[in-house]
Amino acid sequence: MSSVPARSDVSKEYTWELEDIFASDDDWEAAYESVEGRIEELRTYEGQITESAEALLSVLETREEVMREVANVAAYARMRRDEDTRDGKYQALAARAQSLAADASSASSFVEPELQELDREGLDEFVEDEPALETYDHYFDEILRMKPHTRSAEIEELLSDLGEVTEGTGEVYNLLANADMRFPAIDDPDGEPIEITLSNFTKLQKHPDRDFRRAVYEGFYDEWESVRNAVGAAYRNSVKADRKHAGARFYDTARESALDGANIPTEVYDTLVDTVRSNLGPLHRHAEAKRDSLGVDELRMWDLYTPMATGEEPEIPYEEASKYVIEAVAPLGDDYQDRLATGLDSRWVDVYENRGKQSGAYSGGTYDSQPYILMNYQDDVASMYTLAHELGHSLHSELASEAQPYVYSGYEIFVAEVASTLNEALLTEHLLSTLDDDHLREHVLDEYLERVRSTLFRQTMFAEFELRAHELNAEGEALTPDRLDECYHDLKATYYEPAELDDRIAREWMRIPHFYRAYYVYQYATGISAALALSRRILAEGEPAAEKYREFLRRGSRAYPVELLRDAGVDVTSSEPIEAAIDAYDERLAAFGDLD
Repeated sequence: MSSVPARSDVSKEYTWELEDIFASDDDWEAAYESVEGRIEELRTYEGQITESAEALLSVLETREEVMREVANVAAYARMRRDEDTRDGKYQALAARAQSLAADASSASSFVEPELQELDREGLDEFVEDEPALETYDHYFDEILRMKPHTRSAEIEELLSDLGEVTEGTGEVYNLLANADMRFPAIDDPDGEPIEITLSNFTKLQKHPDRDFRRAVYEGFYDEWESVRNAVGAAYRNSVKADRKHAGARFYDTARESALDGANIPTEVYDTLVDTVRSNLGPLHRHAEAKRDSLGVDELRMWDLYTPMATGEEPEIPYEEASKYVIEAVAPLGDDYQDRLATGLDSRWVDVYENRGKQSGAYSGGTYDSQPYILMNYQDDVASMYTLAHELGHSLHSELASEAQPYVYSGYEIFVAEVASTLNEALLTEHLLSTLDDDHLREHVLDEYLERVRSTLFRQTMFAEFELRAHELNAEGEALTPDRLDECYHDLKATYYEPAELDDRIAREWMRIPHFYRAYYVYQYATGISAALALSRRILAEGEPAAEKYREFLRRGSRAYPVELLRDAGVDVTSSEPIEAAIDAYDERLAAFGDLD
């Protein structure tokens, strides 16, 4: 039987080096106790911010010191938990770290309301008195911008305290999906049972045997059916919490609240949905081409991930994928390329799946640590692209952390998804222009089409679903699993019009963890649109465009996302990059047809 290994059976060289944060769990405990004491120190500053420039600087610097320590404690605990989500010890550490972060947020919740007692003129006078405050100029603008949505210090503290509770539905969902659910094992065409997991489901849906794909599909979604009431309750309460939180901050909708944090106009969301909705033709042609390549009368849901490329899918070992990704980023300059290569040799990446490991992939780490990447590498082309994607996030973090003070070292998801998908775009260009292996080239082109389909079109479909779910809740309609199934099925029928839908696909919303971060998914679609535009500019113009892009990465959050991207060379408030991305997808679809 093909089974998932235990964590202890994975070679150390393929695991991340969390000892860079804390050498041992005992060191983590010492850091936890230390910063726990400092949190109370934060509370002593309440009421002092507006007294003088020196007092303000002291508060801001103390808060940053505490938050940096909290971030290290939380990151270590979360990543240890994610190594095996069934491990009770690290579940407990992660829960304690989450509570610690909530306490720190609560203890410093007075900062923004007190700052908003000053106006711009008053803050400028403080900066004149204490030049070190000049670093916080954009931060001050952000605080004043949010004044209409900031409550009193007392209410801000209450909202911070409640955050740990209101965000709990996502944690419940995560544990249910990754630790408690157990998907069946399905016999492959050779009679070998293969266990379905969240990490290998998509790969198994690419298997050339259609009956096997169908059995995997049905077994996977039947398991979700067995927990539909629990997942339905989790999502329903997550939507309610988002709405209540938005209302507490005087927003009309949760969408306004979610987008305003990054100063993204809601028109950007609407432009994305309207533009993609108006250009579903290429997606429909892709579905028809997939049906024709399979030689079937009807394209079924268990056919959607099947490659159009002929022959057995190429095996891409992790080392080979690393080599391709390093070569692909050469247009971004020697320093970027060398940093990426060094990271791969420095145990940034937790490579392979093990039993209980958090599904999917992400890039993490802190201001004080190296970047870290969680993967569930499957030795295929898709995993190679995921590696390029997460390394884009990691290099973004490293460059921003080096160039910016702590206050600007992070960045909004809206720009983060540009950094990741631009690496994917460069990987496609590199492989298609250098590979002599026509079989691999065909699979790379197919992977490109699949990633645009799943990132631009599928994530926009998710964005529509999320918006509709929130609208139904606002209208007073109960978000039952049946109602959510109905909404999702209708959208799937529109986006995949040439395909034949069954009842099981209506449950697909249940397996999307990103829905527990309100209005998160649309940024994948805007991100790939901007990334494709910037990659074309870099490949056409060379170093001048590459330097503008690197500067975009180095700036972190020192400006608002729309401004950062405009300076890098793309206007995300326009439909133009979305339309251009769809046109490029359509052209590559036609090019694939020419391979026949």
